[in-house]
Amino acid sequence: MKVPDRLTPSQTVGPFFTLGLTKSESDKTCKSPVSNLITGDGEKISIIGRVMDGNQEPIHDALIEIWQSDSSGKFDNPLFVGFARSHSSQYEGQRFLFETIKPGSNIEHEAPHISVVIYMRGLLTQLYTRIYFSDELESNSTDRVLTKIPPQRRKTLIAQRRESMGETTYEFNICMQGSQETVFFHL
Repeated sequence: MKVPDRLTPSQTVGPFFTLGLTKSESDKTCKSPVSNLITGDGEKISIIGRVMDGNQEPIHDALIEIWQSDSSGKFDNPLFVGFARSHSSQYEGQRFLFETIKPGSNIEHEAPHISVVIYMRGLLTQLYTRIYFSDELESNSTDRVLTKIPPQRRKTLIAQRRESMGETTYEFNICMQGSQETVFFHL
């Protein structure tokens, strides 16, 4: 008997993250070998933000992963692990936080950026986006991905630089839907 060629139906990514990501439960679960910290040579930065729904309300149970190059734009540096994970209520005010170094770029027409993956309840699959930096105007203006996005939508991918007490923080909010929806990439 021949089995028909059918796809297995999709299931949502959550809600299994909810239990492990709530403040009251996160200390009781198995600790992840991946943290929200990336170390290496280069400019130390923090990235802070919220994952928000269409009503601009914070989503408390999303999981955010980042992947980035080192400060010279290389991904294959054996002394650098450019991967980190945070959840959307890791930091006060239901915000995610990454402490990392600012990535570089060694490819023509590619601005320094960080790749982002979002997992959360209600999604059939994870979402992909990027973080670009507001102080990289020249390289942003020639980036082969960013320049293909309509100008009014590009701002959803650009983290805003803030300086305070000698520390550099970039604010980057991820909006899941609505008029401020972040640009997501289909990979």
